[in-house]
Amino acid sequence: MKVRLGLLPLIAAALLASAPAGAQETKKLAVPYVQFTLPNGLDVILHEDHRVPMVAVSAWYHVGSAREKPGRTGFAHLFEHIMFEGSGHVAEGNFDNWLEAAGGDNNGSTDNDRTNYWETVPSNALELALFLESDRMGYLLDAMSPEKVNIQRDVVKNERRQSYENRPYGMAFLKLPEELFPPSHPYHWPVIGSMEDLTSASYEDVVQFFKSWYGPNNTSLVVAGDIDPREARRLVEKWFSDVPRGAAVPPIAAPPAVLTSEKRLTLEDHVQLPRLYLAWLSPVAFAPGDEAMTVLSRVLASGKNSRLYKRLVYDLQIAQDVSASQNSGPLGSTFLLIVTAREGHGLSEIEKVVVEELAKVKRDPPAARELERAVNQIESAFYNGLERVGGFGGVADQLNAYELYAGRPDYFAEDLARYTSLDPRDVQAAANRYLRDDARLVLSVVPQGKKALAAEKKP
Repeated sequence: MKVRLGLLPLIAAALLASAPAGAQETKKLAVPYVQFTLPNGLDVILHEDHRVPMVAVSAWYHVGSAREKPGRTGFAHLFEHIMFEGSGHVAEGNFDNWLEAAGGDNNGSTDNDRTNYWETVPSNALELALFLESDRMGYLLDAMSPEKVNIQRDVVKNERRQSYENRPYGMAFLKLPEELFPPSHPYHWPVIGSMEDLTSASYEDVVQFFKSWYGPNNTSLVVAGDIDPREARRLVEKWFSDVPRGAAVPPIAAPPAVLTSEKRLTLEDHVQLPRLYLAWLSPVAFAPGDEAMTVLSRVLASGKNSRLYKRLVYDLQIAQDVSASQNSGPLGSTFLLIVTAREGHGLSEIEKVVVEELAKVKRDPPAARELERAVNQIESAFYNGLERVGGFGGVADQLNAYELYAGRPDYFAEDLARYTSLDPRDVQAAANRYLRDDARLVLSVVPQGKKALAAEKKP
């Protein structure tokens, strides 16, 4: 199972009403849907699309690592694994076997704020997908056992070793949220959890986590693709109506995350080249400035003509690679720059150039062509979602994302408009407001025994 450690990127899959090419510009971007709620609280969204004979089923449980508590971390991700280990009427292994026999595909992922599960199947296998998804929602505990929990606990612990502890530069992504968010903030700990918490979790702890968060009243279900909405509704009601409502879900509270000074840290790792991480706290998902920071990340480091890539990798040839990202979440966001130095170059040299380029974008707004290129990249990715209804980032997934984060499934037009309406001065203003030298984290990851390569002093 694939794990995403950051919030799902809010790049939409969208449809335009059919019209001649010239007329489409005046049409409102829309993804038609039908929405209803079952008596047990399950939020259901149906989207009809007959372009190909495929259907996507996407279940979003509104629980991720942010719902955990210190000392009890890693449960959300552990449950992602357990949900594939059989349920009351589906023996272990049959979930995958039956879907594959029907020509379908499935997977799941966990992040800070939600856990999702999806199936993409031929349209004549919709009922199978709904049955399988409903059975693990309603009858997972009938098949769960201490032995299964222990097996998946070991799988997750090994995944942590492979993804972080034994992966070059992997420990940086455990350190970043720990330093950016206070201990009481739900983004302070990693989605995968700590080894100590995973080891100490009891079977009763795991059962209680399921009972607390995996009820239909804490879930949104999207069925998208080649469907008859009336028949799809009948099948959803048939398979999900008997699942009892779960406990009431309280709103999540997050204390403010604020950096009041610069933090500088150095990690020694089993790596060949030093790598610099510069991180700032930034606007939460969909808040003003979130879209400007996303565009800024592309101006700085998306493509060979971007500012930092051209300066560091091509012109000066002091870096191997550079990336930038606005990692948006509903409870907090981070803007992250990552630069890997070339052999023979230290991170203080790298940081000096990065600071110079940031000063330029703070002093003068990006050129119109830079903004246009960045927005075109975003818009292209936005429309590329038309190619599929299922999978990560497909139409079904995005309907769920907008429902959870924006408050309604059809937020496609508004989301795209955030970017297309930007002015270069908006990007400049966001850079000045959020990329402050006195409110950032500077993390150096250097080869063992080579602390001299770290960016330990301000350039």
